[in-house]
Amino acid sequence: MTLAVRYTSARTLDTAPATASEPGPGEVELAPAYVGICGTDLHIFHGDMDARVAPPAVLGHEMAGRIVRVGSGVEGWRPGDAVTVMPLRWDDTCPACRAGHQHICQHLDFIGIDSPGAMQQRWTVPASTLIRLPATLPLDQAALVEPTAVAVHDVGRAAVKDGEKVVVVGGGPVGVLIALVARAAGADVRVVELNAHRRLLAEELGLTTWDPAATDITELVQRWTGEAGADVAFEVSGAAGGVDTAVDVLGVRGRLCLVAIHPRPREINLHRFFWRELTLVGARLYDRGDFERAVALVADGTVPAQRLITKIVPLTEAPAAFEALESGGDVMKILVDCTDDAQGAAV
Repeated sequence: MTLAVRYTSARTLDTAPATASEPGPGEVELAPAYVGICGTDLHIFHGDMDARVAPPAVLGHEMAGRIVRVGSGVEGWRPGDAVTVMPLRWDDTCPACRAGHQHICQHLDFIGIDSPGAMQQRWTVPASTLIRLPATLPLDQAALVEPTAVAVHDVGRAAVKDGEKVVVVGGGPVGVLIALVARAAGADVRVVELNAHRRLLAEELGLTTWDPAATDITELVQRWTGEAGADVAFEVSGAAGGVDTAVDVLGVRGRLCLVAIHPRPREINLHRFFWRELTLVGARLYDRGDFERAVALVADGTVPAQRLITKIVPLTEAPAAFEALESGGDVMKILVDCTDDAQGAAV
């Protein structure tokens, strides 16, 4: 018997015994080591995704761990291999898949939302979802590969180029990762963030930050760019004001990349889009190439994952960790330690 963190109803999580299913053909059984809590997990916790999530639901999709068992027909993997998971299952038959966009399959199973996730001591997944990790990469740092893959995909969708001026609106975990990946692509980056703790952390990573409560961001961008405006803006805040800022800072033919989940329609200055010939692109999830690039960026220190981890809690304390993240404050990324030793549970 193992333990799992389960969503049971709005604002209610528990840790309960779970039975690991034996890996079937083409499947592997994993022992998750560390699982990150992300904004989507908080949306589930709030009850905002009950149309997709069927309680009791095991959460978590930002993970790193090791293979325990492999099912029949699985080649190239063996027990003990360090892995992360690209938590996507697509049908390969819908129009999106046939067009080559499997990661946004029209019937996508996002593992950890639509089906059981990683916040448990044993987890069975298709071998096709595995991404190999370097043996030298600590597993706690490797748990940040998935959000880094999000950032890699976002920067790719915005087609960020060397020398461009980039504004990231929102300095949470994904915003900081986008800034780091954009900087690695050669961009000159500014991060707009209200929270002082998050600004300080970003600055410690060598990023320049601006406080929108203390200054006029549009005016700063005008001075920074010689009145040209930014080439690219990323909206990562999820707030109406963040959308306005991201639009207002863009120069002629600038690109706005929408990253944050906005649960309700927002007003947007379409006249600005007309007047400056702006482009809006959506960015959702990632593909295998994004994941492999993310592994490299974390492994070589371009993304200093350890600096982004605020704390690590045992699986039994995960419900309290959700509440800590919800309150904001001096928190960036919390990991849940799912290892057997951390829980003292019999397996």
